[in-house]
Amino acid sequence: MDEAATLRALKVLADPVRFQALQFLLDPSRSACSQGDGVCGCDFEPVLGLAQPTVSHHMKQLVEVGLVRAEKRGRWTYYELVPSAFRALCAALRPFTHAPEPADVAA
Repeated sequence: MDEAATLRALKVLADPVRFQALQFLLDPSRSACSQGDGVCGCDFEPVLGLAQPTVSHHMKQLVEVGLVRAEKRGRWTYYELVPSAFRALCAALRPFTHAPEPADVAA
């Protein structure tokens, strides 16, 4: 993942609604329409407490940065996580985990 893609993904992830949508995709057990092959866009409305157009806007952002895959089936869109995209994002951030810890400053 290049620097620009990393920054776009982090910006999208910073939104609390989109982060909540990702958490729901990770564990959609509360979903009524899901059948194990994606989560129906209609299932996000009660979980996120948002109207369908707003849900679609947020999901589009996640799809555009590649963290989520969308598939149109009839009148509904089904969403699923793209684990490889999250692995790439983690790999891009990994060098920061090896930075030296700052020394404690004594008062």
